[in-house]
Amino acid sequence: MNYVSLGNTGLKVSQVSFGGIPIQRSDAANTMAVVDALEARGINFIDTARGYTVSEEYLGVALEGRRDKFILATKSMSRDAESMTRDIGISLSNLRTDYIDLYQIHNLPEKDIQTVFGPGGAYEALCAAKAAGKIRHIGATAHSADVLRRLVEEYGDKIETVMFPYNIVETQGHDILAAAREKGIGTIAMKPMAGGNLDDWNLALRFIAAAGVIDVSIPGMGSVEEVQRNADAADGLSPLTAQELVQCDAIRKELGSQFCRRCGYCAPCTVGIDISSNFLMVNYRRKYGLSDWAVSRYQSLAHHAGECIGCGVCESRCPYELPIRKMLAGVASEFGF
Repeated sequence: MNYVSLGNTGLKVSQVSFGGIPIQRSDAANTMAVVDALEARGINFIDTARGYTVSEEYLGVALEGRRDKFILATKSMSRDAESMTRDIGISLSNLRTDYIDLYQIHNLPEKDIQTVFGPGGAYEALCAAKAAGKIRHIGATAHSADVLRRLVEEYGDKIETVMFPYNIVETQGHDILAAAREKGIGTIAMKPMAGGNLDDWNLALRFIAAAGVIDVSIPGMGSVEEVQRNADAADGLSPLTAQELVQCDAIRKELGSQFCRRCGYCAPCTVGIDISSNFLMVNYRRKYGLSDWAVSRYQSLAHHAGECIGCGVCESRCPYELPIRKMLAGVASEFGF
């Protein structure tokens, strides 16, 4: 296993590491087997989240007696200090640990940036927890390139890591991630398999490693087989051949007509639909097998795909010329509204 520095945090992490979303469809016994496999293969960085239902709890049980062998990261959607303080406490309890190596502001939208970093915001609680030794480093995750840019350019002195989608299809954050690395901010690639849309794990992980802007990739792993597959790929992160680069271009073109990159250029929707979030929820259901969780999160959205009035304004803004109205109709059909 190859280990890399996560920005200037001082943490040495396995270049391919563990994403905790799929643990939700697991059970305690399987999670124990997964963590056994992680330890055996030298994968030492574990990322989960408060929002991943049982993921923290199952991992906490599996990590008892070997906490020191792993670097733990989790995250919270809380935006104010009081809620963030509460979530940090829950995470510590769930993970059965006295400290968390990296605590991240989860899925930060642009409208919440000032709240999070302002007086009484979540960042205030994270700093207090860090001073108390409950967390060691602070990071943030985002899906929008505009938010990523603001995090790096305006708040790069406050956060130590950023997590952003990066894969064969989604490279919209490339230049900003490069700038983050230059500043010593650790870079973490979420969705390395494009939300389950890529089949060749080896090619996908080698593509990210070769890009030169990502410290660590965190593919979701819900089984021992997936751990072995990712670890095998990590052991052979060789440069891409000319033929493989052509293959990547072909994959990009094939998925391009129906693949939302969550760039946000389609917004604002005429009736208030968060278009990219609607697509994200249906992808969790179709590609990750997380039906109940996806349905619950879809229901919690303020507006749903079935509310689309078909005006087409979103499609006129989309730089990838996606058939958004047709795709929203598919989401509405999937969830029933």
